[in-house]
Parts: sequence; structure tokens; C-alpha cells
Amino acid sequence: MRILVADQEGVFRIGLKKLFGVEDDLRLVAQADTSGQVPGLVRKFKPDIVFAQAEMLEPHPQDFIARVRRAWAGARTIVTTSSLSNDEAIRYVDNGAAGAIAKSVDPQLFVKSVRKVMKNGRWMPPPKPVQATSFQKGPLRSLLRPVDTLTRREKSVIACLIQGWRNREIAHHLHITEQTVKNYLRAIFDKVGVSDRLELALYAIHQRLELPPVSVGEPAP
Repeated sequence: MRILVADQEGVFRIGLKKLFGVEDDLRLVAQADTSGQVPGLVRKFKPDIVFAQAEMLEPHPQDFIARVRRAWAGARTIVTTSSLSNDEAIRYVDNGAAGAIAKSVDPQLFVKSVRKVMKNGRWMPPPKPVQATSFQKGPLRSLLRPVDTLTRREKSVIACLIQGWRNREIAHHLHITEQTVKNYLRAIFDKVGVSDRLELALYAIHQRLELPPVSVGEPAP
């Protein structure tokens, strides 16, 4: 199954490439970072599935999806978005999409969405679990999500990492040593359950993590 990913976020595109790369039956054949690139790439690579960032479809999702189908009739569009309600997903499907998926979901759901749509199905947001309104007294009261345990300095390291900075550049920006940066990264990896820098960047995007501002033009010389 051939896949095209159209998204303005390079880290997200790379993440999906890595995700699909370990599946025997899935292949990412092309990437686009603007909506204008999509029809030409669809004609050239003839993907079965086009993951398209919601912002690329606006203001007229139906027109974008129709252009994809005109470029290659076999292409099915799955809309990706930072947050997604059932009503929004229905709107995209009504405009011709094969489904919609939030970027914050478990990455394996992207794999499942491809396989379901290719079986002539639709992919809609899974039902949200019922949230408890209160905790009783006891250990459950103190439970925190991993993201809630990150310190401000750790978030600063993540903010620099997302800019694509190397350890030396992060150390220069934060006025610490490279070894200290490495120590921070190891601690962050352990806290949030990731194994490398790419997974950490994807985690930050999926969790819509609030990070301190970083000046893009400020890496170390």
C-alpha cells in the first residue's frame, strides 16, 4: 500500500515515514509540505492513501479532495489534525475524505487507519473513554501523566531539540555543558518513555506540549 504524507511539519512527516517503514505492506512513496505540491506528486506516485494536514484543505476541503481524486482516482484522503471532534471528522468525510485522525493518537492507529480504509472502510475517531470526575483518597490522587513531571529546564531542552539543534547548540543557548544536556535528555527519555530524539520530538507534538519560546536564529556558532 502506497502512502503520501502532506504536512507542513517535517518532524511529523519523518515520524510517519519511520512508522510505516517497519511494516511489510506499507510504503511511504512521497512527502509534500504545501498543498500545491500534492496533485503533481499524486499523479507521479499514484498513492493509495494521502494523509493530508487539515490546514492544507481549508477553506474548501471538498475542492482539495477532488483535486487529489482527479490526479489519481485510486487515492483516498485521510485528514490529519492536531485535535479532532466527531463533528469535524464527519464534515471531512461528507466532503469526500476516507476518514480523519488526530495527530495525538497512538501512532499504531495510523497503521490501522490505512488498512481499514483500504478494505473499503472509513476511519473515524475512536470513542473517548469516560473520564473520572474525582479520585477517592489514596495513591490514585497523586497520579500524574509523564508530561506533567517535566521541569521547566527539561521543557527548554525539548524546545531547542525541536528546532533541530545539536547538543552543543542547546548547551550554548542554555548556558550549560554538553554533558548536562545529555543528562537532561536521558532523564526526559526515561520520564516520557521514548528512546531517541525523533520520538521525543513526535511526543512533544502529539501531546501539544507547552514549551518555552526559543529564538530560531539563535543556535551556537
